[in-house]
Amino acid sequence: MEIHNVIEELVFAEVERACIDINKEVNKKGTCTCPQCRMDVACYVLNRLQPHYIISSRGILREENFNVRNQQKIADITALVYNAFEQVSLNRRPGFDHMNNGKEDSGTAKAYFNIPVIIGRIFNGKTFEPIYNIDVELRLNGGFVKMKDANWQNPCKLIKKTEGTFTFWPESLPSTKVGEKKILNFSIKASIPGFLTLVHHFELPVVSEKERIHTVGMNRTHKITDLYMFDNDDDEVNG
Repeated sequence: MEIHNVIEELVFAEVERACIDINKEVNKKGTCTCPQCRMDVACYVLNRLQPHYIISSRGILREENFNVRNQQKIADITALVYNAFEQVSLNRRPGFDHMNNGKEDSGTAKAYFNIPVIIGRIFNGKTFEPIYNIDVELRLNGGFVKMKDANWQNPCKLIKKTEGTFTFWPESLPSTKVGEKKILNFSIKASIPGFLTLVHHFELPVVSEKERIHTVGMNRTHKITDLYMFDNDDDEVNG
């Protein structure tokens, strides 16, 4: 069973619509709509709204009914989103490229493979307790994987409060046309003294889309089966 917050999807949709409107004409206020500011706007708005949860198996019908019954709520969300853009633009995070304003690059890419957020957990194979204070790497065809922005780290460091959970959001990959299908060969690698090095391989099918995706959604996550590390650091375990 999967729980879904309808408000979260509404906010992400309104953020994207607001970005289109802001960039449609001359941006006289200089409002920043870069990916980082979009995420900050979404967090700003979500922290000021009550969630509305549904069971995802019945989500499509209930979400549609929710939207019809709550037009005023959607209008309130839209107003809050525009206010959030003004506030975030006045307090932009340092260390990020705020110049692209969410626009695609001018290269040869005609479409993009948007890779979902990759989520997993690592446990001690003997005690079944979460492992932390180690770095977990995400690789694609054995090579380094660039993340969507500086909020997502690769390697990802496991800390105690996340209970063995790692998350990655890889940067979108270029494609030559919309609708191109591809299977990406990823691997997770983690090592710690006293344990076998963990190497877990998995495939992720993707289909290219017209534009890059800059917001996280419930329908854009890929959960890896729980992983376990065992004693002895001389060899590698492949999953």
